[in-house]
Amino acid sequence: MSADVTQSTPPVWSDRKPGVEDIQRLILKRICFLEYTPGDRLKEAELAEEFGVSRTPVRDAISRINHLGLVETINGVGNVVMELPPEKIAQVYEIRLHLATLIGATTPAQIEESHLDRTRDLLQQAHQLGGQVDSRQYVSVNDQLNTLISDLIGNSVLRSFWTQAYYQAASTWHRVVDCAGPEVGDALVAELVDLETAMAEQDIQAVGYVQRIHIGYGYTRIKKYLLKNCDDDVS
Repeated sequence: MSADVTQSTPPVWSDRKPGVEDIQRLILKRICFLEYTPGDRLKEAELAEEFGVSRTPVRDAISRINHLGLVETINGVGNVVMELPPEKIAQVYEIRLHLATLIGATTPAQIEESHLDRTRDLLQQAHQLGGQVDSRQYVSVNDQLNTLISDLIGNSVLRSFWTQAYYQAASTWHRVVDCAGPEVGDALVAELVDLETAMAEQDIQAVGYVQRIHIGYGYTRIKKYLLKNCDDDVS
């Protein structure tokens, strides 16, 4: 049976009310951080009250997430958080591989010192994951990394597709960390080391290729640990 979801810590907004994209982004983050788990129900009325808006923007936000396959509207039940099926996960990673190569080729942003500073801060956080990788912290570092990469995508259409595919992929990472353990922490450090080098060289195309390479490595782990029974692969 699906569980009803209540959020103990409401988001802090500025002087404006949150829009559809704000609500969509927050719900997606909660799914990726397992604050909402598969089977949980998302109640429009409760979310509207939390965000201080009418039910219309909440409904629109959930509809967008529905198109990503992370929420399903079930008759007689309501809006339910879902897990991506294996074939959809494979498709998401295939498209992410292609999108990464476009980062430096379509209206790239200028790499600034602040981008390099953020990369180095993330690298420190990745080192701190240590041998016992906490899945929530792992997802948190990746979430910050995605924001950094998104800031370097000047093409708004590409950025939108990149972000959608990111959230679809990120919804699977808790399960991968549970299976792969320290391996994912080491891989994150390696990715950020490569990214720091590309940033230091002011090479935006290299940033895209670094993402392409490490998304490929991540897809290999997905196929090894998630698209099979992880119990068969981890001793």
